[in-house]
Order: sequence, then C-alpha cells, then structure tokens
Amino acid sequence: MSDKEQKISRREQILQALAQMLENNPGQRITTAALAREVGVSEAALYRHFPSKARMFEGLIGFIEETLFSRITLITQSDVGGVRQCEQILTLLLAFVEKNPGMARILTGDALSGETERLRVRINQLFERLETQLKQIMREAEVREGLRTEIPAGSAANLMLAAAEGRIRQFVRSEFKRRPTEFWPEQWARLGTGLYRAPVASA
Repeated sequence: MSDKEQKISRREQILQALAQMLENNPGQRITTAALAREVGVSEAALYRHFPSKARMFEGLIGFIEETLFSRITLITQSDVGGVRQCEQILTLLLAFVEKNPGMARILTGDALSGETERLRVRINQLFERLETQLKQIMREAEVREGLRTEIPAGSAANLMLAAAEGRIRQFVRSEFKRRPTEFWPEQWARLGTGLYRAPVASA
C-alpha cells in the first residue's frame, strides 16, 4: 500500500470512528483525545490527517452531501412523477439518518454545539438545497403533469421538509429509539394528498 493510500485509509478510519462515537454517545461532545483513543493513535497523529476537529466534521458533512445528492440526481432524472419524486427524496433522507444515527446528530446541529459557526452554516445550506430541489420538482410537475399545490410551491416545499426534519429531531431526542421511517408511509400519504390539487386537464 502506498503512503497516499495509507493516508486515505487512515482518514476514512478517523471519520468512521467519529461517526460511531456520535452514535454511541448521544448528547455528548466528542473530544479529540477521546477520538484518538477510539482510533488507537495519538492526538498528534489525528492532526496529521485533519488540521482541526472542524475539518473532521466537514469530512462527514461532505459524505452526507455526496450520498444524498448523488441519489437525488438519479431520482430527478427518472421518469416517475413529481409527487413520487418528492416522496422518494424525503424517504431517502429519513432512511439515510436511520441507518447513520451519528449523521442525524450532525444534521440537527446537536453534534455541532460549541463547534465553529461555518459547520452550522454548511448544514443550513444543505437543507436549503434540499428545499430548493423539492420546490423545483413541484414547479416542473405543474408544467409537465398539470399538478398544482394548494399553497405556493415554496411554502409546500418548506412544509414537506419541516415534516422530515421533525422526524429526524425526534430520532435524536429519543437517543435513536424512535425511527424516522416509523409511520412515515401513512404520514406522507396524508401530506401528499393534502398538498396537491387534482391534475389540471389539458385543453
């Protein structure tokens, strides 16, 4: 294994350990000393791979962004209708955090308390990007499918995402006992039905 491959491997190991500690220690702040013990290296060794703990969190946020948005691109490029695309995106988000509880703490900001402001800004931008994507889908669905929302598309997108964010926050608050996907199918059925009007017939 080359030095570069070893460095990448160690970086990934550090990030995986951080994510695992966030999951195993709900509500607790992770120190670099504790993380170094978990990885089995010195704190100095951690800083050879990441100049700061903030950079470690940025690595995890990057993983969240890449995982979610690469799949969202596939969803938006598919042939399914707009309502179904919105459902798939929100279900993807909930299933991702359910599988990765440590990431849920990052998305709610719970794990970022006391950390640098730019991390919280980046999470805010991630959710803004999700909301913009949902709004775009609804606007395109109106043009292509004659689907219109009962309230403006921006307001509808905000409501959809707020429902999903609430599920994630409950997951973190319950210390990962209350699954985000629990009740979601029937909740989405009610939410989706309430947000959309019947399709407009073409002339």
